[in-house]
Amino acid sequence: MGAVVSSAGGGRCRGGDGTVLGDLPENCVAEVLLRLDPLEICRMARLSRTFRGAASGDVVWESKLPRNYVRLLAIAAAGDGEGGQAAAAALEAEPLPKKDLYARLCRRNRFDGGNKEFWLDKGGGGLCMSISSRALSITGIDDRRYWNFIPNDESRFHTVAYLSQIWWFEVRGEVEFFFPEGTYSLFYRVHLGRPFKRLGRRVYSSEHIHGWDIKPVHFQMSTSDGQHVQSKCYLTDPGIWINHHVGDFVVKDSSRPINIRFAMIQIDCTHTKGGLCVDSVVVKPQYLTQKKVPWTYV
Repeated sequence: MGAVVSSAGGGRCRGGDGTVLGDLPENCVAEVLLRLDPLEICRMARLSRTFRGAASGDVVWESKLPRNYVRLLAIAAAGDGEGGQAAAAALEAEPLPKKDLYARLCRRNRFDGGNKEFWLDKGGGGLCMSISSRALSITGIDDRRYWNFIPNDESRFHTVAYLSQIWWFEVRGEVEFFFPEGTYSLFYRVHLGRPFKRLGRRVYSSEHIHGWDIKPVHFQMSTSDGQHVQSKCYLTDPGIWINHHVGDFVVKDSSRPINIRFAMIQIDCTHTKGGLCVDSVVVKPQYLTQKKVPWTYV
């Protein structure tokens, strides 16, 4: 089988019965591709003209799209503003191939004023989401003695919330969204120290880092269908971005929105804490963690 596949691109090497892989009916090839992930389908499309045709078929790509992909496309179009509404109207009049719809949803699709975005994981088709620090409710954010929004090119939103010093640390948020069915993990993406570049190299300032080794930070998450999670940890490892795992939640019905509330808290007022960047809250399918699939945030 390996020898046949390796020679299928040219279509000249034949098997014992005089056939080549390209002689397979396209619908048979499609049945094979249905069992592969999106990246494997794209690789198989290079084997022959038959595989290329099957790999572009709606039957193959509809199976990779989330069940509620039409609703997700509507959210993506609404986030694009007036241009998105025109695109949505054009899509209704002349539907795009399912492969193109999959590619569309794999792009960064912003919503809720541009402070939140979602996209499909290209490899597995699961939905990922990022929520900017500007969309979070941060205690003391309006007082520049404590917090400042600073530019950062390591953030998807190019801005992070930086804490100099505070007694009462509380960062809350929520999102309501039509998540496809599945199990998801939620993280706070934070960084101890203020990152910047010097002579083209990434460095960080540890000037304000203090207080995080005295008491742990508490994380909370709850959903509108009754799921609750709590965890806690000490913040360590200055100088690197870390995704702190809050917990997991399960979505069983993609036709209804689920509301998720989350919090990161350290309200022990016996000491101050500071020197922390809060970039975003990240949601991603649990399989990306379980299978240890390489996952690039930026």
